[in-house]
Amino acid sequence: MTTSPLYAPEGRDTPLQIQGRHTVSGHAMTPPWPAGMQEIVLGLGCFWGAERLFWQLPGVHVTAVGYAGGVTPNPTYEETCTGRTGHAEVVRVVFDPATIDLATLLRHFWEAHDPTQGNRQGNDIGPQYRSIILVTDEVQREVAEHSRDAYEQALAQVGRGPVTTVIEPLETFYYAEDYHQQYLDKKPDGYCGLKGTGVSCPIG
Repeated sequence: MTTSPLYAPEGRDTPLQIQGRHTVSGHAMTPPWPAGMQEIVLGLGCFWGAERLFWQLPGVHVTAVGYAGGVTPNPTYEETCTGRTGHAEVVRVVFDPATIDLATLLRHFWEAHDPTQGNRQGNDIGPQYRSIILVTDEVQREVAEHSRDAYEQALAQVGRGPVTTVIEPLETFYYAEDYHQQYLDKKPDGYCGLKGTGVSCPIG
């Protein structure tokens, strides 16, 4: 998303402080990662339910929620919710490709939300809720683009689409406030906005 720095919140030089240890896996949420791990950053609406989706998958080493894809450095939740930072609510997913490959991970991504809604997911409205894939290399981009095209075709067969998901290189991932990390582990009855289309993704 393109956001003019003239209108974006100024942000800050200091990252938001987090406890740094995943409440479910016990693993560190900050690098360095164990040898062989890969990471990708995914946005599919409100990041609370999205993070739980991924931490439950076998082969996912650790997850963390944050903000990415915009211009404001180290934004707060309140700043991101204005829609003026340019950031999306996202999940950093660190995974072991020997156990879960990227195509399978992306199948879960596509099937867990509606990637045709533009700047919203259901009742969650604003650019911070847009569907986005932030890749760390060209191989990931190719896999992501292939998965997008395959899912768009599957959606078209039932009269849905087109897919509005943006695929871009990851520039910077900013950690969200500590109370957002593993929110649905801390509050199991909390809000989860995930709602898929019911259409299976033919990959992975």
